[in-house]
Amino acid sequence: MDLRIPRIEIRRSSSDTQLDKVQGIRGASVYNIHGLAGSQGSLSIPPIHKDVPGYRGSNEFILSDDKKSTMDQLREVGPWCRRKYRSIFRKKILYKRVPVFNWLPKYNMDDAVGDLVAGFTVGLTVIPQALAYSSIAGLPAAYGLYGSFLGCFVYIFLGSCKDVPMGPTAIASLLTFQVTHGIWQRAVLLAFLTGLIELLMGLFALGFLIDFVSGPVSSGFSSAVALIILSSQIKDLLGIAAKGNTFIEQWQSILDDIHNTQLGDAVMGFTCIVVLLLMRLLPRVKIGPLEVEQQSVFQKIVNKSLWLIGTARNAIIVIVCGSIGAAFYSNGQMPFKMIGNVPSGLPSIQLPPFFVPEVVDETGAVVQEYESFGDMLGSFGSMLIVIPLIALLEDIAICKAFADGKPVDATQELIAIGVSNIANSFVQGYPGTGALSRGAVNNASGVRTVFGGLYTGIIVILALLFFTPYFFYIPKAALAAIIIAAVVFMVEVRVVKPMWRSKKSDLIPGIAAFIACLALPIEYGILVGIGLNVIFILYHAARPKIHLDQLITPCGIKYLMLTPDRSLIFPSSDFVRNLINKHGLKNQTPVVIDCTHIYGADFTAAQVIDTLIKDFKLRNQMLLFLNLKPSVCNVFEGADLEYRVFYNIEQLEKAIQEIRRKSFQA
Repeated sequence: MDLRIPRIEIRRSSSDTQLDKVQGIRGASVYNIHGLAGSQGSLSIPPIHKDVPGYRGSNEFILSDDKKSTMDQLREVGPWCRRKYRSIFRKKILYKRVPVFNWLPKYNMDDAVGDLVAGFTVGLTVIPQALAYSSIAGLPAAYGLYGSFLGCFVYIFLGSCKDVPMGPTAIASLLTFQVTHGIWQRAVLLAFLTGLIELLMGLFALGFLIDFVSGPVSSGFSSAVALIILSSQIKDLLGIAAKGNTFIEQWQSILDDIHNTQLGDAVMGFTCIVVLLLMRLLPRVKIGPLEVEQQSVFQKIVNKSLWLIGTARNAIIVIVCGSIGAAFYSNGQMPFKMIGNVPSGLPSIQLPPFFVPEVVDETGAVVQEYESFGDMLGSFGSMLIVIPLIALLEDIAICKAFADGKPVDATQELIAIGVSNIANSFVQGYPGTGALSRGAVNNASGVRTVFGGLYTGIIVILALLFFTPYFFYIPKAALAAIIIAAVVFMVEVRVVKPMWRSKKSDLIPGIAAFIACLALPIEYGILVGIGLNVIFILYHAARPKIHLDQLITPCGIKYLMLTPDRSLIFPSSDFVRNLINKHGLKNQTPVVIDCTHIYGADFTAAQVIDTLIKDFKLRNQMLLFLNLKPSVCNVFEGADLEYRVFYNIEQLEKAIQEIRRKSFQA
């Protein structure tokens, strides 16, 4: 391990003419220099000033790292590239970035059975959800299914979490609608570009960006999105026409057309919501003993049947309501608004569309204007960053929920969902990610590996090949009920109480994000929440806590010890200076700044400390530093500060006594 210890350069002052005098003074001061992996080296530096023990900055010594010439640095570029190449193309990296190599050799029959059951169960869930989510995205029902199978296959090879089922989600569908406004060419291109950005973020290890979205902001965003999605489905629930991007616009449109409510759609929609909420409780119903080992065969079958009915409730509602729709359908007369024709068969594999063609109706009027690739790219705007981040947030939420204490690799998940979205764009799918609701079903079904996605994808393919003619009869009100019954639980009211108890100020960015997402376009809403979080962080950095101790030397001289609790950076430097000056003026005793917790400083802070030193000098008041880190010394030396620093409390108190004695003699 290469542990570099700063080099000491001794500068001669006018008072020190002989190096022997400097070397003759000894002290107990020691730098503790911490390297990698917990290694530690130590460097002893003798006190230098001939009158006062300690170190005097910009006069007696300077700490500096060995510097290399430009040519030496250029010569090291080639070896550095070779080292990086060897480090990337290693077996360990290959197994990390293609996780299938880790679990496939250990795959057994128990894993196969667990994955088969889970994949089939999730498949029953994903089909009705895909049909419903495509309506949120403003696209024909088939596009939800197109984005629900190929991504599952890709995730088998690259995914690191067994519980993640790739496919459309409610949030991704809403974001897609706000960008594409129901134009399928835009939606497919958005999937391609979103996947490309996610892949690049993964390759450059930018998964840490989600750390800037705090829990309160995420909760506020999710709750607002749930209400927006719920509002977007009211029109199908009531059988009316309504539109709008924001929460306010949607409800204004709903209220304008609510007098056209269709009784059949409303009755079916509200009935489905009630039934779905009741069926949601079935998995909790148990007969017989709580312990599975103590249950009889009949009790196990009943409990498992109740669990399966509750889990597959969406599919059951779709089948029952579709059957009702088919029974009442007569020669084009529909008692409910139905989703209509869904193209049969698999989508063709083709490049994503890089333009939107012009569409005219029979009268020659332009229904859809031509858009070039540049126009489409411009319409996406900041959503090209927001959608990948939100997709990663949704995916990581599943990974953390079922991680069982294992670490979550955000970078690998970015690569997996990125490649999955790119693949989906070649089969006309729109952006997707892992869905938390389907992830919970996956986990509860006993999934063992990511191979369960194979069976989910196969079920979607079978639905596209054989069952699309029957999708025609599914009422839109039933799909709206499925969405509403799901997203109503995304409103995270339950986090408000513990947040209020733990730290009330965390509610501010959460509530701000919630209100902003409802009133503004979603991308601005989440930026408001993140912006407030950043402001809070900066304020916290700009207002460090300073611990105050009034101490006495062995000879009875009082002095003040001030200990800042964090590094000195430009937002906090003036605050620290004013606070130290305030305590110095109040006590009129020597002041010592304990720099134990100051691990870094910048040039602005060095300038402010220089001004602070001059303030104390004008008052003839002593200002000393204790335990100044080498990195901070480098910053102070670069700014030519005149200061005294000590690394031993005995030497410090000795210096205070010596300086006080000399001041009395003067």
